[in-house]
Amino acid sequence: MAAETLPAAASADRLSEVLRRCGALENSLVSDVAVDSSRATVLSRITRLRLTCAGEVPGAPSTLILKTSLPERIGKPDWDGGRQEVAFYNDVAAAMPVGLVPRCFEAKWEADTRAWHLLLEDLTDSHLIATTWPLPPSVAQCEKIVRAKARFHAHWWDDPRLGTTVGTWLPADDRQLETFDAAVTRFFDRVGDLLPSHRRDLYRRLIDRGPELNKRYHSHRDMTVVQGDAHYWNCFLPKDGGCDVRFFDWDCWRVDVGTDDLAYMIALHWYPDRRKILERSLLDLYHATIAAHGVTRYDRRSLDADYRLSVLWQIATPVWQSNGNIPPVIWWNNLERIMLAVDDLGCRDLLS
Repeated sequence: MAAETLPAAASADRLSEVLRRCGALENSLVSDVAVDSSRATVLSRITRLRLTCAGEVPGAPSTLILKTSLPERIGKPDWDGGRQEVAFYNDVAAAMPVGLVPRCFEAKWEADTRAWHLLLEDLTDSHLIATTWPLPPSVAQCEKIVRAKARFHAHWWDDPRLGTTVGTWLPADDRQLETFDAAVTRFFDRVGDLLPSHRRDLYRRLIDRGPELNKRYHSHRDMTVVQGDAHYWNCFLPKDGGCDVRFFDWDCWRVDVGTDDLAYMIALHWYPDRRKILERSLLDLYHATIAAHGVTRYDRRSLDADYRLSVLWQIATPVWQSNGNIPPVIWWNNLERIMLAVDDLGCRDLLS
């Protein structure tokens, strides 16, 4: 990509302004911007930018990550991708100590065009993703990630800003279950006889029992900020073996129970053998870590109860993914794994 075809958000003048505002450029300026690499993900484009500054500027970044929408999704009335992630970096990450997420230099979403972008710290040289999807991380890597997730959750645990300046609470009369009911009907039509009757019945029972099950959420007790799309490959691990774990991809964040992230990481993405070996010990580690970081009135039994309920609700994830045209290689395997977890953990009993 030639310099003149760079997006406006990545022009030298624009980056000079942004980095000065963040205190990362002092009185210098960016004299040139080049593209090191660019790749499309399922929902966005990730571009690594290389910056040349006028003179030596101690502490100024030499590279940045520009994350933008895929061009074909911009302007679609039913597409709000990026909006939540921009809000995360402006409202949540900005109110946190440094660490656990990449530093964000700018997060913008345009209401009229639905275009958005993030200018993020480039961690390419210092961090890595544990494995190539869908291979699970090692035991040590899983433990490091769960500890970091627990520290993040503990930071926001029952914070008075939740639901006010950080996220929003769904009202008691929210129509989410009606929306989910319609989505399930479309899903049934799409998959046909690939979904047996006992699984169809499980979805219908979940919708029927939804108002009762949602009382846990509406208690607004023992809540935190959850990542939503909290799989193991949305996480950077430090190459030096340290503890500087960073979570990225925050377009699905919300205020909810912390076990939603755990169920997404473990039950949705692991087959039974690995899950049965590590599930219990990772939950123990998570509980011990949040307790060590100030969450003292949430006992181990409560964590188990919340985890089982979160696993049950995760059967909704393949439905949303399928209806959102996520590739079947993702949602079909997620469907099979989460159904196995529901059976293993006796989650159907929650619908009695």
